Amino acid sequence: MTTFMKKRTTVRQFACVMSALVLCAGLASCSSGSDTPKSAADTMSGVSAKGKPGSKPKISFDTPLKVKNQSHQVIQEGDGDVIEDGDRVCTQSVALDNTTGKEINSTWDKGKPDCSIVISKSSIPAYYDTFLGQKVNTTIAIGINDQEAGNAQQGSKKGSQNSSYIMALTFVSKSRDLTRAEGDEVKDIPSDLPKISLDDKGKPSVDLNKYKPNGKLVSQTLIKGKGAKVGEHQTVSANYTGWLASNGKQFDSSWDKGKAADFSLDQVVKGWQQGLAGQTVGSQVLLIVPPDLGYGNQEKSGIPANSTLIFVVDILAAY
Repeated sequence: MTTFMKKRTTVRQFACVMSALVLCAGLASCSSGSDTPKSAADTMSGVSAKGKPGSKPKISFDTPLKVKNQSHQVIQEGDGDVIEDGDRVCTQSVALDNTTGKEINSTWDKGKPDCSIVISKSSIPAYYDTFLGQKVNTTIAIGINDQEAGNAQQGSKKGSQNSSYIMALTFVSKSRDLTRAEGDEVKDIPSDLPKISLDDKGKPSVDLNKYKPNGKLVSQTLIKGKGAKVGEHQTVSANYTGWLASNGKQFDSSWDKGKAADFSLDQVVKGWQQGLAGQTVGSQVLLIVPPDLGYGNQEKSGIPANSTLIFVVDILAAY
């Protein structure tokens, strides 16, 4: 959990499909966490799909269908670009009751796809070998059995009371996240702000430059990215480092963890939400967050109460 979060969130939420369906904690969290290659025990049979690839499929299977958790089956071949390691994939999905075949819920009805899955062994160990090498517009049936997995979640309020179901997941597009900020360097940065320098990999360091906080939020673009504008309620993938404005001490950095962080702007301190909304993907932003937009009089790990915080954030993707 990154320090700037208001509350606990998980990047491993079925991040794509299930956060929208509210039927499961996530592909990864429904997974055993093992990176064991796909075996015969993981295969599913008896599910089929009809319709144009890339559109909402019509799913059929004989009912009741016994569901083994994490079992999966390609039920419709795609016709788009090949999905590669490190790609971020956008998905639509439909969940069906395995005992009746009736639809429980669907992201297709909401229109906007979910783009939370990154194809890597660490994020989707149980599905990596199956997802890798598929094409955009492929649909894969996935068996979810909460009881078998020891998962207490029972689905959405509108869903079936059963703890198992079939989810048909369709890859509708793919993209590649940036690894660091890319764009035009901003020239007219106020001279009284902290000075930021970058190492060869892009990790920032700070020179306080005798900066004196004034109680106001500072959101200063350092590099202007050429990507899409970040919405106030979007999820952002970012690399960041944070320091105390009082002494320049670093208290958190995704760079040190070797992995960018994904977070909803609805689940971070107000200074992050206000300071990053409206920025563009590819940008690097200097944020100076006063206590009332940070943690106020609360003491956090490594952060004294009433602290003004300095962050440099590289916006790598937004979805």
